[in-house]
Amino acid sequence: MRISARNQLPGTVQSVKYGEVMAEVTVRVGEHQIVSAITRTAAESLGLEPGKEVIVVIK
Repeated sequence: MRISARNQLPGTVQSVKYGEVMAEVTVRVGEHQIVSAITRTAAESLGLEPGKEVIVVIK
């Protein structure tokens, strides 16, 4: 998939906390952690789980 966002950071999912509608995803990027709130449906569709390698996109 091609995207226009320039801020693409490789990282590893540290945790996923599911709520009824939203999910809080924590990703380790180098020495830092990025926490994001996304829909539960998106988190499940992406198969997010601790240890999974991901690309964090910040636009």
